[in-house]
Amino acid sequence: MDNDLPSSLYALGATFLYFLPTFLALARGHPNSFLLAIVNLSLGWTVIGWAGALFWSLRKQPRGEES
Repeated sequence: MDNDLPSSLYALGATFLYFLPTFLALARGHPNSFLLAIVNLSLGWTVIGWAGALFWSLRKQPRGEES
């Protein structure tokens, strides 16, 4: 029973890191945050998929054209 808390904290931390690209996209108001979350969920288990989602979430979004 003594190992329940560290195990739970590890699982919580790992889940947070796994979904970090999604959290960043939502916090930054990314226009494709739903699609990014799907990519993160489906390909995040690969290092390349997770890094790609992280890059996509941090990429500067172009501003809308002003007239």
